[in-house]
Amino acid sequence: MSQRSPRSVLSLCCATHWLHDGLSDVNYVLLPILAEAFHLPLVQVGLLRSAWRAATSLFEIPAGFMAERFGVSNLLAVGTACSGLAFIALSRAEGFASILLTLFCAGFGSAFQHPLCSTVISGAYPAEGRRVALGTYNFSGDVGKFVLGGLLSLLFAAGISWRVPIFAFGGMSVACALAIMYMLREAVPRRPSADAGSRTRDGSPSWGIQNRRGFLALSLIEIIDASTRTGFLTFVAFLMMEKNIPAGWAALSVPLTMVGGMVGKLTCGYLAERYGVIRTIIVTEIWTGAGILLLLAAPGSSAFLLLPLLGIALNGTSSVLYATVGDLVAQDRLSRVFGLFYTINSVCSLVVPLGCGAIGDLLGIGATLGLLGLLVLLVLPLCPVLGKTLTSYRSESGNPLS
Repeated sequence: MSQRSPRSVLSLCCATHWLHDGLSDVNYVLLPILAEAFHLPLVQVGLLRSAWRAATSLFEIPAGFMAERFGVSNLLAVGTACSGLAFIALSRAEGFASILLTLFCAGFGSAFQHPLCSTVISGAYPAEGRRVALGTYNFSGDVGKFVLGGLLSLLFAAGISWRVPIFAFGGMSVACALAIMYMLREAVPRRPSADAGSRTRDGSPSWGIQNRRGFLALSLIEIIDASTRTGFLTFVAFLMMEKNIPAGWAALSVPLTMVGGMVGKLTCGYLAERYGVIRTIIVTEIWTGAGILLLLAAPGSSAFLLLPLLGIALNGTSSVLYATVGDLVAQDRLSRVFGLFYTINSVCSLVVPLGCGAIGDLLGIGATLGLLGLLVLLVLPLCPVLGKTLTSYRSESGNPLS
């Protein structure tokens, strides 16, 4: 590790996450303004949002491989600068094609952030404190979504042209990229040494997964957890409307759930560090499943009040899962595996809403969310498999990981 303290590295990664996730969710506020300014049909509005998501999903795994060749800090700085320059170009856009291109480039730049920041933090906290650090990192992204999205809404309400804050956000990203180059250059190696890297028995480079069975269990848990979270957040507002909650209030269902999720992302890392990974996963997933089923049974107003409590567990498990990747993967291969892990999450966010929508058309929203509440409980038989894998790490480090 470098002369930079782990806390300073974590602070910069949190600031980077705050900015990238904030820029991503700025789109939700910006798109209606762009649609009105450029007279865009809804299909083009959908394409604009999909451009960002598609670029991020496509390049997260390549970002991990590229970082091994060009250096984690270098690629993270380049990605952040790319997003910033794309936003600066967006502030000058004159039509749909240029907006689409700039948002794709911004999504491309953001693809570097999640896997590479997670790699940097895991290197700064190789054992004790990693779950708390990554939980803090996850929390910072949600704060960025609220702050930048809320700020942009206030500026629009004050009558300020959309081009001004978008240009400013781009400048912030470029400044952040320069800070990354300065602060992280010594904090992580520019690339693995020639003889570094996990290899297969025939000597060829591998993914560096040290226990395939344990990593498979962790990945399946992530698929189930991410699918439950994405499906629930996509359709919870429709459930509230079925419970006769007015549409305006029902629209607040996701923000209310996300407020609880912010608390969960921050606290679940502490819980895993204190009480163990497996215990924390079991508790949060049972909490999630039971919470969804209770939500279905509760009357409208009571169900509405349950959302923040459900959000704590619904979003909090992710902090524990991402921090556990470092226990199963060689350090010089973390960037590529984090790219894979975040891509799993992105694919779930693309596929699951379509599947849940189809089921909802057949069975109704209540039945669909009920199935999600039962689906998340499939995590429980996977926990002992993951727990056995983590036992050796626990005995070496003294951390209660299972």
